[in-house]
Amino acid sequence: MARPVIRILIVDDHPAVRAGLVAVLRSEPGLVPVGSAAEEQEGWKLVQRARPDLVLLDLHMPGGNSLALCRRVKAFDPHARVLIYSAFAHDELAVAATLAGADGMIDKTEPVLELFNGIRRVHRGERLLAPVTPERLQDARARIPQADWPIVAMLLDGTPGADMAQTLGVRPQELEGRIERLLARLAPTVSRARA
Repeated sequence: MARPVIRILIVDDHPAVRAGLVAVLRSEPGLVPVGSAAEEQEGWKLVQRARPDLVLLDLHMPGGNSLALCRRVKAFDPHARVLIYSAFAHDELAVAATLAGADGMIDKTEPVLELFNGIRRVHRGERLLAPVTPERLQDARARIPQADWPIVAMLLDGTPGADMAQTLGVRPQELEGRIERLLARLAPTVSRARA
């Protein structure tokens, strides 16, 4: 039985990583790179133009908010999958990735066959994220204003954006701005993971 074709967009700030990923993806039957971008805005434009099945997204890009890009991708095309591919894809980042709507995380140090497997699993609808435990939420609490905890709870519950905005009594654009700021506050977790 033939494997389904999975159209993949790569967003990573390192040229060598992008080139290497394009090469290895082309070598694997059924995985088709449809473009690559070096930063968030370029990635967003390519998502809209190429409409990939899956975005392979580096978590830490200078000057950008990968978590916000992940959220925009999922809002633009709910069927698109986002797989965070980062050297810092550790379980403690599960809260941030889950709030952003990511479908999975894979560490860049994993063998390439694990990457292929992860792409296929996420494409099939499996989630490759560590569960959001009370301990992980407690760790994130210090970076999230108390006023935003209802947003966190609704995001974790999968509440649709329109329902969230109505519940909070805010315009959808204001809600999205609050969520992007929330994700930016969680992004420093990546910097700490580097140390």
